[in-house]
Amino acid sequence: MNERPKIKDIAERLGVSAATVSRALSDSGLVAEPTLSRIREVAREMNYRPNVSARNLRTQRAMAVLMVVRDVGNPFYLEILKGVEATARAAGYSVLMGNTENDSDREVEYFDMLRDGHADGMILMTGKLPARDGFVDSVADAPIVVALEEIRDAGFPHVMIDNEGAARDAVEHLIGLGHKRIAHVSGPVPEIMSVSRRNGYRAAMQAAGLAIPDGYEPVGDYLLHTGQRLCRELFELPQPPTAIFVANDEMAFGVIHELRRLGLDVPGDVSVVGFDDLFLSEAFYPPLTTVSQPRTEIGRAAMNMLLDMLAGGLTPRKPAMLPTTLKVRGTTAPAPK
Repeated sequence: MNERPKIKDIAERLGVSAATVSRALSDSGLVAEPTLSRIREVAREMNYRPNVSARNLRTQRAMAVLMVVRDVGNPFYLEILKGVEATARAAGYSVLMGNTENDSDREVEYFDMLRDGHADGMILMTGKLPARDGFVDSVADAPIVVALEEIRDAGFPHVMIDNEGAARDAVEHLIGLGHKRIAHVSGPVPEIMSVSRRNGYRAAMQAAGLAIPDGYEPVGDYLLHTGQRLCRELFELPQPPTAIFVANDEMAFGVIHELRRLGLDVPGDVSVVGFDDLFLSEAFYPPLTTVSQPRTEIGRAAMNMLLDMLAGGLTPRKPAMLPTTLKVRGTTAPAPK
């Protein structure tokens, strides 16, 4: 069996010192381009794998990062994880997945893992910190990047999308199809992301001079069965909507299931727009019109930001904003006459 390549093998191939290779592969921030990229490329070609145990003893680092999410069963996170994991691997880090299920005790446990040195940094995707006195101050200097879900007043760097603008685009699409009675099934309010998407819905309706009747803004929790229940409530109203903008794809699937159960055609009777662009959105029938988020790129951006922090870089003051796209598919059509 061939011996696994060592740092000195990469150094000999490139004609640089072993110390330069070591600094490049440990993200020390001391190796400039294009040397940094050349070293990483050759390391990949040679299938170099660091001796993690030895390096951990030397650097006092775990060489692992935590990605903490609300629900590990939600397929939304998979593409983000791919981006995080690919970027982390290239830098010699492993990725641990944390699943909180909105349990504050479990949230605290993951922060304790970070403080106790079981992980070097965290990508946080829960949209909140544990509601405990002094908790914000206790993690203020920790290497934490918040992805997609916004946490204000904590000073963490963020990787985000324009939720309000994306929601406004989605509703304007429905308005452009002639819909006037448009409802919005929101995420959990008062969480910032849910409020931002609802604000985008309201802004589009107001700009078009359209009223939002009582009952047209039911509050959900991003789960499929909730989409079903809230859709049923919408169609118990005296004037049900002809179009529904839903805060995420999973609830949108539930909405469409309930519309079919009620004997209504999508999009002939009711148009539906989701938010996320899960893989199933395109496989669904009819394919779901939805706001597409660049999830793999979000994962890469969050992990690169965290690597910069771990290398001693300055914490970005402004969030990194990534673009969204409205994918118009088969669940939207002109308003019924």
